[in-house]
Amino acid sequence: MEIVLITGMSGSGKSVALHALEDAGFYCVDNLPPELLLPFVELEAKHNANRLAIAMDVRSASSLPQVPQQLDALRQRGMVVKPLFLDATTDTLVRRYSETRRKHPLSQGEPGEGALEERRALTDAIELERELLGALREQAHVIDSSMIRSAQLQSFVKSLVSAPGRQLTLVFESFAFKRGVPSDADFMFDVRMLPNPHYEPGLKVLTGRDQAVIEFLKIQPDVQRMLTQVGEFIDSWLEDLVRDHRSYVTVAIGCTGGQHRSVYLVEQLAKRFSDQWVTLKRHREIDAH
Repeated sequence: MEIVLITGMSGSGKSVALHALEDAGFYCVDNLPPELLLPFVELEAKHNANRLAIAMDVRSASSLPQVPQQLDALRQRGMVVKPLFLDATTDTLVRRYSETRRKHPLSQGEPGEGALEERRALTDAIELERELLGALREQAHVIDSSMIRSAQLQSFVKSLVSAPGRQLTLVFESFAFKRGVPSDADFMFDVRMLPNPHYEPGLKVLTGRDQAVIEFLKIQPDVQRMLTQVGEFIDSWLEDLVRDHRSYVTVAIGCTGGQHRSVYLVEQLAKRFSDQWVTLKRHREIDAH
């Protein structure tokens, strides 16, 4: 049986992720109390279910600490368990709640309070939730939904669950520093000092996946030195990460616009490691178009 456990911050896209898994053929349950996790899985096993997606949130805060042990117990029974944690910046979550006018599950604010008091109460609730979910975040693969659309999030989730469950999966992600740093990165590299195709005639409108940009960057010694050194760094730590029982490792590469240099390096790194490891690619900025 394959089990995907979705946790994360309220307003970060857990419902979107659950819908993506439902589309992918998972039997989905939202807001399952942790006390019912093992009995529910046992029941579904009797019914020969093989793909379950379960969402839990902070409303079960008092019993969430038992979840890591439950997941270990399921793994010992031979089940493939993939914990995903949906996250977003506090400013993003505040904006989303302000737009929808929904009340945060931990919010103590009273209707009719002033805007400043409401914002302060909401921010306090978000930070408390972040603290309560910290242990689950540490043991899950994190997806930062701050800068991505719902369609991108659905695509990311589907690609993650389609990867083999008993192997380390390398996720290479390009991004633009001008739009913010992804919080889901295990390793992050800044490549803004490299020659920029943006300033070359005819290359500005292209991306790091286009042949003309590839040819330009291939002949830049600093670009190739960066590619070699980042690859060697990742390669030197992979066996240690496997021994640490990591299921996913996200390597984020950032440049100014997230269109040329970071995209090129992600494509080349994914190609380099794909022969030995399961690899996934994300381009946060260009996939949004």
